[in-house]
Amino acid sequence: KDYRGEVVIGATDVFFRKVKFSEKGDPLPCLNIDGTNYLFTKKNGLLFVATTKWNCSPSQVIELLDRLAKVFKDYCGVLSEESIRKNFILIYELLDEMLDYGYPQDTGTENLKNFVYNDPIAVET
Repeated sequence: KDYRGEVVIGATDVFFRKVKFSEKGDPLPCLNIDGTNYLFTKKNGLLFVATTKWNCSPSQVIELLDRLAKVFKDYCGVLSEESIRKNFILIYELLDEMLDYGYPQDTGTENLKNFVYNDPIAVET
């Protein structure tokens, strides 16, 4: 989701090519390509990525991405591409509650239950 409109369209393609075709194995979790910072973490084969043009604390962003993955898993039951696809509306609602214009708000699963109204769609493992 593009919160501030600061990153150019196509930045996801640039990131994906850099990570997929990395010659040195797994790339570092923080990359700067053409003035855009890419911070990411990998969970269950899924890449959770944050992009920004501004300097920010990499450890804070990586921690946020880890918490997003944990909350998605808590709500969906399993963290997989299929569960994210089937629960896209729920994931979008969670993102809206956890982030305000890209700034972290509340990432606690229990606290979010008061604000999230969509039910998860079960995914068979």
